[in-house]
Amino acid sequence: MSLNHEQIRRYARHLILPEVGLEGQKKICATSVLCIGAGGLGSPVALYLGAAGIGKIGVVDFDRVELSNLQRQIIHGADEIGQPKTQSARASIHRINLNVEVVLHETRLNSENALGIIRDYDIVVDGTDNFPTRYLSNDACVLLRKPNVYGSIFRFEGQASIFAPHLGGPCYRCLYPEPPPPGAVPSCAEGGVLGVLPGVIGLIQATEVLKLAVGMGNSLLNRLLLYDALEMKFRELKLRRDPQCPLCGENPSITQLIDYEGFCGVSKQPEPDFMHPDEVSVQELKQALDNPKLGIKVVDVREPNEYQIAHIEGVPLLPLSQLAQRFSELNPEQPYYIHCKMGGRSMKALEFLRQQGFKNLKSVRGGITAWSNEIDANVPKY
Repeated sequence: MSLNHEQIRRYARHLILPEVGLEGQKKICATSVLCIGAGGLGSPVALYLGAAGIGKIGVVDFDRVELSNLQRQIIHGADEIGQPKTQSARASIHRINLNVEVVLHETRLNSENALGIIRDYDIVVDGTDNFPTRYLSNDACVLLRKPNVYGSIFRFEGQASIFAPHLGGPCYRCLYPEPPPPGAVPSCAEGGVLGVLPGVIGLIQATEVLKLAVGMGNSLLNRLLLYDALEMKFRELKLRRDPQCPLCGENPSITQLIDYEGFCGVSKQPEPDFMHPDEVSVQELKQALDNPKLGIKVVDVREPNEYQIAHIEGVPLLPLSQLAQRFSELNPEQPYYIHCKMGGRSMKALEFLRQQGFKNLKSVRGGITAWSNEIDANVPKY
C-alpha cells in the first residue's frame, strides 16, 4: 500500500521517527486490531490506535453508556448515555480519523462466537473486567495464534503484558492457572477505580500494539508490568511459559473453547424471581426496619467513605474490612439482616459470621442499590 498526501501530513510525526518511517506507518495502516471491551481500557486503546492509523479496529461490547462510565471511559460522552458503547466508540474514533475502518461486534463474547470474531484480526487487546472473558479471550488467541495484549486495573493498581505462545511467550494461564474463588476479587463497581488509571494502562497496551504492528522495540512478551498509581511506581516481573500449562504446554489438554463461566465458578444469570436461601429482599429489609418488634437488627458492611455517600437512616456501620476484629460487638443469638452496595460483601460477611457461630443471618439482595431503586429514590446511587 502507499500513503496519499493527506495521510503523509496526518502521520508526519511517525514518518520522521527512524524506528517507524514510511514502511512502519504502512504496516500500522495495514494492521487490524480487535478491542475486547469499550470501557476504561478500551477507550484510550481505541482512540490512540485510531489516531495512529490502525487500518481496522473491531470493538466488542454489549453494554450501553451509563453516567457512572464517564469518570474513566473517555471514548463516550454525556450526550451518548443510553447508546450502545460500540456505536459511541465508533463515532469517537471517526471524529479523529475517518480513514479507520471500525467494525462493531455488539455482542457478549462467548465460546460460540469468539473464534469467529477473533480470527479476522491480527492483534487482540484484552480490555475486559471479568475472569471468564479473560480466560476465553486468552484461549481463543492461543488457539488462533494471535497476540493477546493484556491489561487489567483495580482501585489504584494496574498491570499489562503480552500473551503469545506462538511468539515464544507464555499465555494468561501460565500466569494464572486457576481463577480466584467467585467473589474473592471485587469488581470496580464494588472496589472503585481511579479515573485516570485505565488511561495509563490502556496507553501501555496501545503502545505494545503499535510496536507489534511495526516490529520495533522490546515488547512486554515474557514480562508483567505492574503499576501503582498511589506510589507512582512501576515494577516488573519476569514471566516464562509453563511447560505444564493445559493450553500452551508440552501436552495440552485444552484444544477447544470450554464453559468459562463454569470454569470460573460463575453461575449463569439467574431468573428475575430467583432468591438465594440466605437472601432477603429490600422489601423484607423495610419491614424489619419499620417493625422493631420483629427483633431483626440491620448492619451495613460497606466502608466508611461509602456510608458517607449514601446510607439507610438508623442502620449502623460495621465495615467488612473490620469485621474480623469487631464481630464480638454483635450478638450471636440476634437475627441480623446484612447489607452492602449490591450484595457481594454482605454474603462474605454472612459466611464469616457463620464460622464464628452466628446462625440467624440473611444477606440483603441487591444491597443499598436495590434499596434506592425500589424503596427510596432519595438515597443516592453510586
